[in-house]
Amino acid sequence: MNAILQIGNHTLTAEEIIPLLASYKLIPQLLCELIIDQAIVQISYTPEEIALAYQEFDRHWGLTSEAERQAWGEQCGLNQEQLKLLVTRRLRVEKFKESTWGSQLRSYFSKRKKQLDRVVYSLIQTKDNGIATELYFRLQEREQSFAELAREYSKGSEALTNGLMGPVELGTLHPTLAYLLSSSQISEIRPPVSVGEWQIIVRVEKFIPAQFNDLMRQRLLQEKFEAWFQEQVKQLSYQEQIWMGITPRNQLELTDKLAAA
Repeated sequence: MNAILQIGNHTLTAEEIIPLLASYKLIPQLLCELIIDQAIVQISYTPEEIALAYQEFDRHWGLTSEAERQAWGEQCGLNQEQLKLLVTRRLRVEKFKESTWGSQLRSYFSKRKKQLDRVVYSLIQTKDNGIATELYFRLQEREQSFAELAREYSKGSEALTNGLMGPVELGTLHPTLAYLLSSSQISEIRPPVSVGEWQIIVRVEKFIPAQFNDLMRQRLLQEKFEAWFQEQVKQLSYQEQIWMGITPRNQLELTDKLAAA
C-alpha cells in the first residue's frame, strides 16, 4: 500500500481515502466538484487573468513567493499543472457561468423582478376572526395607530416591532401575502384576509424595486449555475445517486455546498 498523505504521525494510504471520505460524508461534495470540473475543462484564460489568480491564491494562503507556493503544492502532492488547475479553478468557474448564462441575465431578471422587489409593511395577525374585524374598523376610524394595535393584539414576532416587517423580497413571502402586498397602494390598509389559520391585516409602508446592478447580476448567475447543477445530478443513475449519498432529502444541502464552493 502506498502512503499518499502524512498528517502528524498518521499516514494515509490510497486504499483508506475513499472509506474516509464516505465516513466523513464528503462524497457528495466530491461529486459536486467532479461535475463542475467536467464542465470547466475547456475554459481558457488570459495571462493577465492567471497572474491575478495566483496573486489571490497567495494572499489567501499567506504565501509570499513563488518558492513558497511550489512548496505548498508539493506538500499537497500537486505537480505544477495540478497546482495551476487549483489556482485557476474559481476563475474558470466564473468564466463558465458568464459564457453560459451571461447574455440571458437581463431577460431572466425581468421574469424574476416581481419576486425580487422588496417591501416594507406593517402586519397584524390573529387567529380570532372577530378580533381581526374589530381591529380593521378601529384602524379605519383612526381610533388607534397600527403600531399600538400590533403591539397589543398581534400574535407573531411583529408585535415586538410595532407591526413593522421588512424590507423583504416578495418572492420569499406566502403567495397570498405577497399578492396582497403587491396589489396594495402605499398606506392602504387591507381588510382581514385568511392565510392558513391566521387572519392578517396589512399596510404597505414602502416598495423597493429590485435593481439590475453588479450584485444582482452575480446572484442571478449563481441561481442559473445552481439550477444547471441540479439538472446534472438528476442525470446520474439512481444507484449512482444512492452511492454518492444524493437523495431528495439532501438536495438542498448539496446546493448549499455548491454555493459555498
